[in-house]
Amino acid sequence: MYQKYKNAELVKPGGLDLKDRLVGVQRVTKVTKGGRAFGFSAIVVVGDETNVVGHGLGKSKDVATAIAKAVEDAKKNLVRIPIIKGTLPHEQKGKYGGARVNIIPAAPGTGVIAGGAVRVVLEAVGVHDVLSKSQGSSNPHNVVKATFDALLQLRDAKSVAKERGISLEKVFNG
Repeated sequence: MYQKYKNAELVKPGGLDLKDRLVGVQRVTKVTKGGRAFGFSAIVVVGDETNVVGHGLGKSKDVATAIAKAVEDAKKNLVRIPIIKGTLPHEQKGKYGGARVNIIPAAPGTGVIAGGAVRVVLEAVGVHDVLSKSQGSSNPHNVVKATFDALLQLRDAKSVAKERGISLEKVFNG
């Protein structure tokens, strides 16, 4: 799922204290010759509030089962995100479908300035100070995936230094 991100570190759910957050539940209708068949789809974000997060989609005839399936799916897609002192290492844009998300690091005490699905993802990953702007589509599925796109492109100074084969000092001082 995250093959296109070279620095995405997949995490196994064992031993983590994961909290699940419901982003949204939609009632979906399938029209058949016998009438309408109702079902539910749920999108859930799970995270340990330190730096591991994942998202999942579950579908079922009833809400509780759809949410349970979404949580199971989210636990299969956990990734580690670099967080420095409760905020992000740098500004990043993410996109998915028609949704565009811009996340910006903020000074301590700012809080999570984000709305809807972006807020849920950032709180689940454990970011405390961040500014964000969601543009384009407000479809929660695409906004969550756009936020993940932005988070997965984040790189901390250590990984940049290792990738370039230079010292950590040289990354900052040139």
